[in-house]
Amino acid sequence: MEDLDAALCRRFEACVADWDGTLVPDRAAGAEPLRQVVEGLCATGFDVVVITGTHVENVDGQLRARPPGPGRLLFCVNRGSEVFGCSEDGLVLISRRETTAAENAQLDRAAALTVERLAARGLEATIVAQRLNRRKVDIIPLAEWADPPKARIADLVAAVEARLASAGIKSVEEVVAVAHAAATEAGMVNARISSDAKYVEIGLTDKADAARWTFNDLWAHGIAAGDVLVAGDEFGELGGVPGSDSLILVPEAEGALAVTVGAEPFGAPPGVLALHGGPARMIEVLEDQLRRRREGQPPSPTRTPGWCVTVEGLEPEHERSRAAILTVGDGLIGTTGSLLLSHPAAASETRTAGFYDGEGAEEHLRPCPAWNQLDAALDSAARVSRALDLRTGVVAYDVAHNGATVSAVAFSSLAEPGTAVLWTQGDGELLTQCSGARESTVTSSQTGSVTVHVSDTRRDGAGDAVVERLAVYARGDGDAARARAALVSCRGINAVHRAHREAWATRWADADISLRGDDDLQRDIRFALFQLMGAVATTGEAALGARGLSGDGYNGHVFWDSDVFVVPFLAATCPAAARAMIEYRVRRLATALARARALGREGARFPWESASSGREITPTMVIGPRGERVVVRTGEMEEHIVADVAWAACRYADWSGDRSFESGPFVRLLVETARYWASRIESDADGSAHIRHVIGPDEYHDDVDDNAFTNVIARWNLRAAAMRAGAHCDNDEVRRWNALADRLVDGLDAQTLVYEQFTGFSGLTPFPLREKYGPGPIAADSLIGFDRVQTLQVVKQADTLMLHLMLPGEVHQGSLGPNLDRYLPITAHGSSLSPAVHAALLARMSRHAEALELLRFAAGIDLDEASNPAARGLHVATMGGVWLAMAEGFAGIQADGDGLLVRPRIPEAWESLTVNVVYRGVRVRVRIRGREVTVDTDRPMRVVIARD
Repeated sequence: MEDLDAALCRRFEACVADWDGTLVPDRAAGAEPLRQVVEGLCATGFDVVVITGTHVENVDGQLRARPPGPGRLLFCVNRGSEVFGCSEDGLVLISRRETTAAENAQLDRAAALTVERLAARGLEATIVAQRLNRRKVDIIPLAEWADPPKARIADLVAAVEARLASAGIKSVEEVVAVAHAAATEAGMVNARISSDAKYVEIGLTDKADAARWTFNDLWAHGIAAGDVLVAGDEFGELGGVPGSDSLILVPEAEGALAVTVGAEPFGAPPGVLALHGGPARMIEVLEDQLRRRREGQPPSPTRTPGWCVTVEGLEPEHERSRAAILTVGDGLIGTTGSLLLSHPAAASETRTAGFYDGEGAEEHLRPCPAWNQLDAALDSAARVSRALDLRTGVVAYDVAHNGATVSAVAFSSLAEPGTAVLWTQGDGELLTQCSGARESTVTSSQTGSVTVHVSDTRRDGAGDAVVERLAVYARGDGDAARARAALVSCRGINAVHRAHREAWATRWADADISLRGDDDLQRDIRFALFQLMGAVATTGEAALGARGLSGDGYNGHVFWDSDVFVVPFLAATCPAAARAMIEYRVRRLATALARARALGREGARFPWESASSGREITPTMVIGPRGERVVVRTGEMEEHIVADVAWAACRYADWSGDRSFESGPFVRLLVETARYWASRIESDADGSAHIRHVIGPDEYHDDVDDNAFTNVIARWNLRAAAMRAGAHCDNDEVRRWNALADRLVDGLDAQTLVYEQFTGFSGLTPFPLREKYGPGPIAADSLIGFDRVQTLQVVKQADTLMLHLMLPGEVHQGSLGPNLDRYLPITAHGSSLSPAVHAALLARMSRHAEALELLRFAAGIDLDEASNPAARGLHVATMGGVWLAMAEGFAGIQADGDGLLVRPRIPEAWESLTVNVVYRGVRVRVRIRGREVTVDTDRPMRVVIARD
């Protein structure tokens, strides 16, 4: 076979091709070689899409392929009017554009007018076909040109142009203009007019419609345009009109490699690779793709803008943070993207969700053996490149090492959680220790054991070797791990990769946020969403620590962060994952009940920090930044966690519409948390109710009375339980909840509409925080000293303002602005959670410049290497805050009874913002462009669009 162009010397995931002249010479030719290669490609997970103007019987009757999959064979026929799938069971109609009687009449009229007007100018033309959704006009109806072969395309064009010239018509382009005018006169809107020199077609659809459907469908299966090979034989001009295959190159195809195998008498257009050679050459190209897949060549992830995070070079001082950034997770396991070859600075880590070890405050997520590193040592002068493809959840590695090269892709299967793949190709010397199978078991004193089964399959070629590594993580002994490994191995690595890629495509379809107008922010937002989706399981229970599965920060303990910042994102995009997070709390309700009893309270007292058992494991003392011993009282006093858990459960119920949950564990969660507050609230002689000796989100101030956030969310908890679970309780108890809620103080100043953060806060010493330290997040307790900061009007993070984020219906109307003005200037953003909260609230007030500054910080917090922020893991809850800022702040999407309310407020600099969510099983896409708002749903539902 003739050497291929360098652009073709890589693995693609799909081919989109024209039929006549590209895949077959003509409709009479045999297609057995093509059938064999198409069926072979589909068997390896490759998709083949045929886009043609003919009908399906012609294509299927000639090809006669019946691929078993997992790759798909699709026929987009009749110029975009029909789509068929073809498998071993035969043809299946996927979609069809049905015409109305009025549209058919318009098509007939447009074709007749075209023939009439050409005749009036001295050109005989005939209507030769009335096909589905189109009419075909022959402009050279001569016997010698009845069925011209593709090889004579130049002769055909010359004959047509001579015939037109004799009638005083300059070009085919002029004939097309006549057809356009006729279609308009016939009443057609957006008529599709195309020509292949012999025919002019007037239709409702064309190849561009087929191409748009195709590329959107491929994207829905995890295949980006950059992974697609587009093939045709008529891209260049024919008679002054672009070739019909040029219509395939729609905007959605940007990034695809386009090749022509046709004669292209006037040359291939820019950006289209000219191969020539006709269908025989195209079959060679496809056979090369099949060879690459059968030899085990790994995928070649494309670095699509907005979907890729790259890390170049080796910087030992930043390696832990870089590896965390490249974490891939499937909800069950998470693995950092450390260097491919071993190095003293690199230690890849795999963590299994909920696999804790140790006692008390020292209980931690127990690391397991990692799977994504080779034994060969990395030279310090080696050239190293890593790229995380957010679209497919794959990390790509490229290493140039002592004259040898090695590349690899690694992923943790979202389709089969607990299954990971390292797929490597390179110099055989670097892969010498990759062979065989091995197994290890890690045991925990708290949560049993995890068995890791790893197997390497090696294929040696001419100089290069390919190693396919499969790792399976399973709870318990090795039997489960070995059984799963055997099943996955039988399916093959291509099938595993395809299923993983499709699983990510499904998640992105429900969760993507598309932003036009800020490329860096777009990437950072998708990075946040990607890490959120990979951190939480969709079955059983999910204990999500503050750093997810990407590091050892906070020992993997579960805080309020998960309930308040992560559950909202998952409830609106992947309800099953949100349910798993709520299930973690539900299964530890008995422990929370016991804790309340031990404290002399009723109901359930959830812990501030928890791990496997649900017991309180917050440390009581830590060493401060100056080496001082600091007493920690959050486990004792940060009681808003009780209502936070109830709020998260309500959030899930409202967005999911999960009736079985609402009638089951939801009721008990609401009731028992309300009972806690009823026993915790103190009543004074004047009838007012108080919650004393607490810590709010602002942890710079401990042991305070009547923290506004705590009191208002407790009040909400009491009222929510009375309204949504009251039927399951004694009437007297419900009346008491409502009475306490009514009497609970909240610190609101009716004149200024400012909520005092806690009793006495306004009496603390004012401090010029920004004047002294400038903008940006600061650790005020370290700079000022913890003892002193408690005496100052300095706030660690959003505290009172959390009410406006979480419970906008519980705060006084019009109070957001005054409270932002009061608290934002004195907030240090000493917690990574704070900037995103303020960004969301500032967006609601259309204070875009301030909102964007804080949003960019929050979205890029882990990607800024300056201070190694991710060295102990990613800030997962901050990522949830980024979603809140985008979806609720800028897009203004909120659940509203039995539907959604959309009140957008986007900056003028943004061209558009599109947010995908799922509301009670209905897929919703909200697109905002300036003042225009478009909402698309896959089923009818109520959506209210509001404006300030």
